[in-house]
Amino acid sequence: MGQIAPSIVAHTEEEVKLLARLMRAEAEGDGRLGMLMVGNVGVNRVIADCLDFRGIRSIRQMVFQSPGGFEAVQKGYFYQRAREVDIGLARQVLRGWRYHPATNALWFFKPPEGQPCPPQWFGQWNVGRYKSHCFFAPTPSDCPRVY
Repeated sequence: MGQIAPSIVAHTEEEVKLLARLMRAEAEGDGRLGMLMVGNVGVNRVIADCLDFRGIRSIRQMVFQSPGGFEAVQKGYFYQRAREVDIGLARQVLRGWRYHPATNALWFFKPPEGQPCPPQWFGQWNVGRYKSHCFFAPTPSDCPRVY
């Protein structure tokens, strides 16, 4: 399959579907905007080349990174076929659409029901919450490529 342009990271059509499945599996309960934010985190990890994400150069490497990857890839729901709506959302983030608080985030975390976001996650500062997920971003000096 060929390259899709324009894009902020190189990808194949299969990687678009892979990202779409990840976004759905990780954040479907937070709606489309929540899924877009998870997509932002994924794309940021491909761009970053810092901290836990050195050497991650493709959507596939990002999705299946181990250790440090996504919990969803261990669950059956992730392996269901990508839906058209999910594919459309994945294309948006691959075109560079960014959504606060995930704009520069490299991590997200879903605390237990009713619990606040921790101020830090693996040493990175909380930059905001959207519905059930808290987002954490590196400093510009630690990861300038995501800024």
